Amino acid sequence: MSTPLISAREAEVLALLGEHLSNAEIAERLFISVRTVESHVSSLLRKWELPDRRALSRRAARTTVPGRAPALPAPLTSFVGRARERAELAAAVRAHRQVTAVGPGGVGKTRLALAVAEAEAAGGGFADGVWFVDLVPVTDPARIPAAVAAALGVGEQPGRGIEDTLLAALADRTALLVLDNCEHVRDGVAPFLERLLGACPGVRVLATSRARLMVPFESVTSVPPLSREGGAGSDAVALFMARATAAGHGPDPALRQEVTALCERLDGMALAIELAAARLPTLGLDGLSAGLAAPLRILAGGPRVGERHRSVRAVLDWSHELLSPADRTLLRRVSVFVLPFTAEAAAEVAASDVADVANVADVADVADGLARLAEQSLLTVTHSGSGTRYQALETIRQYGAEHLAAAGEEEVVRARHVRWAPAQQAAEEARVALDWAAGRPELRTEAHRLALVLGELTFNRQLLSESQERYEQAAGLGGDADAVLALREAAEVAGCRRSGEDMFRLYRAAARAALRAGDEVGAGRALAAAATVAYRYSSTFARLPEAAEVTGLLMEARRLAGAGDPGGDAAVALAEAAVTADAYGAVQGDAENSAVETVAYAERAVALARAAGDPVAESAALDALSGAWSWAGDPFGAAAAARRRIELLAPLPPSPAPTHERLDALAMAAGNALGVGDLVRARRWSAQLAAHPLLSEAGHHATSWLLVTEALAGRADAVLQGADRFRTAWERSGRQRSFVLGPAAAAVAMVHGLRGDDAARAAWLGIADQAGPVLDHRHGFGAVFDATVLLHDGDPEAALDRLAPEPEEVWKWVCWVWLHGYVALRAEASVLAGRPEAPARIAAARRLVAGNPLATAQVDRAEALLTGDRDRLLATAGAFEAAHCPYQAARSLLLAGGGRAPEGTAALAALGIVPAARGQAVPTARVTRAAIRSSTSGVTSVRA
Repeated sequence: MSTPLISAREAEVLALLGEHLSNAEIAERLFISVRTVESHVSSLLRKWELPDRRALSRRAARTTVPGRAPALPAPLTSFVGRARERAELAAAVRAHRQVTAVGPGGVGKTRLALAVAEAEAAGGGFADGVWFVDLVPVTDPARIPAAVAAALGVGEQPGRGIEDTLLAALADRTALLVLDNCEHVRDGVAPFLERLLGACPGVRVLATSRARLMVPFESVTSVPPLSREGGAGSDAVALFMARATAAGHGPDPALRQEVTALCERLDGMALAIELAAARLPTLGLDGLSAGLAAPLRILAGGPRVGERHRSVRAVLDWSHELLSPADRTLLRRVSVFVLPFTAEAAAEVAASDVADVANVADVADVADGLARLAEQSLLTVTHSGSGTRYQALETIRQYGAEHLAAAGEEEVVRARHVRWAPAQQAAEEARVALDWAAGRPELRTEAHRLALVLGELTFNRQLLSESQERYEQAAGLGGDADAVLALREAAEVAGCRRSGEDMFRLYRAAARAALRAGDEVGAGRALAAAATVAYRYSSTFARLPEAAEVTGLLMEARRLAGAGDPGGDAAVALAEAAVTADAYGAVQGDAENSAVETVAYAERAVALARAAGDPVAESAALDALSGAWSWAGDPFGAAAAARRRIELLAPLPPSPAPTHERLDALAMAAGNALGVGDLVRARRWSAQLAAHPLLSEAGHHATSWLLVTEALAGRADAVLQGADRFRTAWERSGRQRSFVLGPAAAAVAMVHGLRGDDAARAAWLGIADQAGPVLDHRHGFGAVFDATVLLHDGDPEAALDRLAPEPEEVWKWVCWVWLHGYVALRAEASVLAGRPEAPARIAAARRLVAGNPLATAQVDRAEALLTGDRDRLLATAGAFEAAHCPYQAARSLLLAGGGRAPEGTAALAALGIVPAARGQAVPTARVTRAAIRSSTSGVTSVRA
């Protein structure tokens, strides 16, 4: 007679019967009642089909019976993480009679199922126990009932098959049966479970498999890779750290970011992470990271009881052997995809042309094959509104790639992938295809196209360095004519990166390629562009080319471009305007004549670019014209030209050349708007510049004009908030120097001065000295910002010292954004200091700033202070408000004094500014020097 299935308590009673103990002795030994012992004895007699207690004792004496239901396998390592998955699987087991935990090999299905089973056993929800059956040794599906019976200790009875005996033993039991590793015997597991669950209503089954069992009563729970969310606090990292520590070599906690990156590369696969952690003591993190270029080789452990889990390769070999030949073919061919792909893409790339393999070109056939691979957990499936997509985890993809090469199909399939990739707009897919194709001469055309696509994709994703690299790569893969276009694109990307040297180098390389292609006009255009770059973007050079070199480029450009080609003529005209303006400080003749000559060249360049129908070239020419008007003393003409650039570029696509031009246009337009007192447009354009995605990492360049704009308006809180981003980005960039970075830092310093924070102001003045040109700081923006603080603090004499040079003496530094502010401040400081030249300075300033609402209001205020016209002084507060400058509006109220002074104080406080100067009523008579000094007495001076 076979050993029937009995409960744990029954097993204990049976063992004591074998020792010939009485019911009372058994009750005492087990701490239960005699009646309970009698109940268990009766149950044992019935199950063993024995006539009496004596026969039962004899049977017990010669039968080895475990003291309790067979224990679950005892894991040798702790279970880590997976709180959500444990809860979901446990809930599924309680809600459904048959649950299958599905996932790829090595993902951790068995450990998860055991953790859930242990919890269920401890919870007592299954009175007759939790049983574990490993189906790996079973090779014949028909042997599944016998394997389960053996695990449960049920033997075959005479005249009754093993399955019937098993079902009879479980018929009235409340138990959980864990069937591990069902994938290779699915054909036997499915019918067995249908019979088992039908005959044994108290039994539930938790199966683990790499594929669904495909039975109607099955509830499937997917077991994903370990969570990598939370970075260094993820389950994947926790597992690696635990296993590495157990191996005697726990990583330094400071290296958790490196561990996180390692776990990312391992796709969160539990087995791969454990094997990697085991090799940490000998390889270290750097060795592991390097070794993961070939993970199937490095992720191997020593001998294990479960040979399938000795290495990641062994796990995948097990799954691979379960596939049909057609599915094996499909798996290795789709390994060329690195991103989720559709069935249509798989049909296009993985279509068969190998004689000994069935044709899988049809999309329906391929979709069917992909579904089978997904069922085997070899592919993941994502459903969305755009359709169904499939993807292989990285280790599976590399495994498939090995088989692709071994099958001799790599050349054909990867060549298809190269031709397919350009149309997909997927950077990662294009990278992989290009890396393979770049070294194959027969695919040079396809590789050139891929490199161009990748240059565009990475540019659109703000990966500027790679974008430039890819365009340069495209130039090397294409013919000379193609190279010209690619190099021009690379040059413009370099411009977006603010690398003047690269722009200069790439345009010269484009010229050489054009000459090789026999295109002299194209060569001339490229040389003209190189010459222009040296002028327009001089602040982005670490070391400027010599002036003679640039002049030589221009002369060669004139010779090559010739006359009659609109694009060539426009490029040369722009370069002529640039070189005539002479960015190297060697202006020929007097400034006025040079400026007039530059305006003429720039206007010609604008007309030629417009005639050529090239809006980017026209914008560049307008930039030259804007600069020329500024040097000629016409900031309104400069602002109009800059504004036209914004309008011209608005409809253009975000490709490198228009984007580079647009970034420059926004900066120049914002600066020129400030120069004519248009704070509304200046804020709009500087905010657009600050928000541009290409400048997300260059926060110092992105926010410069916005900081200046907000500072001039007096919005201290906004400036201080933006100052942190500016300083962090500037320091990260290596403390760059630029004509726009200095003003931004000085603007922050000015705001700290207006707030009375002398220490912070001094610190930011130091940054301004490092970030911008020193002379500009001394004579241009620095003078304007310092004088503003000094007047705010009631020290007009110091302000006049800061503004002592006549505008024409420092025209180069005050001719652009700062000229109107310089002369208006000078006029007001002269009045407040009681200088006799104040009326003349007011008159001169009024003529110069006419049309500038901000500067005009300041000149009006100076004249009201000079004449003692309090009503006119108060009127300037409204004028400043209309010009969107609340700081100066509040200051007018302070200077008016009387009942309006508290209103001015409150307005300054709302802006985050400390009202350092004490505003008093202005007498109706002419303001004398003594009166002015009286009105500012008691104020501590802060000199520059």
